[in-house]
Amino acid sequence: MAERKVCLSGSGLTKIYGFGRTRTVAVDHVDFNFYEGEVISIVGESGSGKTTLAKMLLGLTSTTEGEIYFQGQRRDISTQRKKLEYWKNIQAIFQDPFSSYNIFNKIDAVLLDCINMRGGHGFPRAKKVEMMTEACSFVNLKFEELTNKYPFELSGGQMQRLMIARIFLLMPKILIADEPTSMIDACSRATILDMLMGLRDEIGMTIIFITHDIGLAYYVSDSVYIMEKGKFVEYGTADEVILNPKEPYTKRLINDVPKIYEEWDLSTV
Repeated sequence: MAERKVCLSGSGLTKIYGFGRTRTVAVDHVDFNFYEGEVISIVGESGSGKTTLAKMLLGLTSTTEGEIYFQGQRRDISTQRKKLEYWKNIQAIFQDPFSSYNIFNKIDAVLLDCINMRGGHGFPRAKKVEMMTEACSFVNLKFEELTNKYPFELSGGQMQRLMIARIFLLMPKILIADEPTSMIDACSRATILDMLMGLRDEIGMTIIFITHDIGLAYYVSDSVYIMEKGKFVEYGTADEVILNPKEPYTKRLINDVPKIYEEWDLSTV
């Protein structure tokens, strides 16, 4: 990683909700450096602050303290124009596809927005249809079966695949994937992950997985960050963190993964 450039970093990043007795520290002074072309997993149980951190990185949630740096420069999303420019380079696949779409926009509009964002306003209609067809095919969807439909007419798995098709069109430098295969059947999960890895290899995209699945983290990641109560309690390469954990919390996460050849121990639940 020493030879790669840092594409996204944080210093003392903190998010606090509420005041007084209702004060909740969702993210607590975290520091990190994510490198170009790296696959990172941020692992923790529900409520550990993973998704809040992801929203802060995307600019969807404001920071209480700390700074975010993009490509070595302090991130500036103070205007809508600057925010849109930032979003050309960083995109997300969210865990809940049902709340990720404008229900009044048809699927064609969703995909055309991606083409236009990448400067394709002047492309002829046939070229745009070709691009949308290729993007859908990338995630095993058929554009001719989706055209003129609304997202709510699709299944959860199809909507999640459509979000990945958007990424194929946008080609961002950084992708934040919050449980990207949560609504995709097990048979297709490895295929989708391999597709995302293919995008990483093709364009050098940095992928940040937000997950509670420590097996997924080990399978796909170069680096793993373990998050507990808003803090990074352990981080390193996937082998270092998963195979040789040092923190009790990391060890518990690993031990809590059910093993089909052992009786399940539910005493820690």
